[in-house]
Amino acid sequence: MTDALPETLAGIRDDFLDLPEPDRLQLLLEFSQELPAVPPEYENHPELYERVAECQSPVFIIIDVDADDRVAMHATAPAEAPTTRGFASILAQGITGLTADEVLAIPADFPQSIGLTRVVSPLRISGMTGMLLRAKRQVAAKRPTGA
Repeated sequence: MTDALPETLAGIRDDFLDLPEPDRLQLLLEFSQELPAVPPEYENHPELYERVAECQSPVFIIIDVDADDRVAMHATAPAEAPTTRGFASILAQGITGLTADEVLAIPADFPQSIGLTRVVSPLRISGMTGMLLRAKRQVAAKRPTGA
């Protein structure tokens, strides 16, 4: 199970697990409303994003890794898909600011660890897993040379 999580993601996981299962959906909805806006340089450039095929809704992500090896995750997801948008927001908020090594060390089972497997469909959890895998792959590809 997910043990060595970065503090940001561990805090998000704990916030979900501290709630009764029915209330976890409300927290996910709150996250969906807090998906950070994409930076202006990406606003009108969908060709720069990667589509997350595992998601039923059109979800797109892009990762930046700066010269200091710090990661920023940007995502777009439609407002009418609050579950998927919530998952994108969790990852964008939880990953942004981490080092590339911290992102690459996030256990693949993180989406299963936040206590939503019994309240959302396995297909939705698979979508979040797809987002995480793509984020990690982009981090590995974009990290500074020699890191």
